Amino acid sequence: MCTYQTETLRVRASAKTARGWANMTDASVYFDHPVHFMANHALMIDVLRQGPGETARVGLEMDAASARALAEAILRALEHAPASLLDDSVAH
Repeated sequence: MCTYQTETLRVRASAKTARGWANMTDASVYFDHPVHFMANHALMIDVLRQGPGETARVGLEMDAASARALAEAILRALEHAPASLLDDSVAH
């Protein structure tokens, strides 16, 4: 059964696509039937660039256990980062 529950958000990110690195503007997270991943249902994360010009998209499909482990790893990495680095809006 599909929930059709989709979380969308604006992001400031870069992603490596088949054509190289691209700035990304939006993300969607949802649990549904995957396109490629071999499972009945999976968590999908789509990160994309919307706007004029060439669009870019990176998609990720994973099982629920992997999604939870990834979310926990992200939170742990952020917990251990110095606070002074967490609001880094200047490119290096």
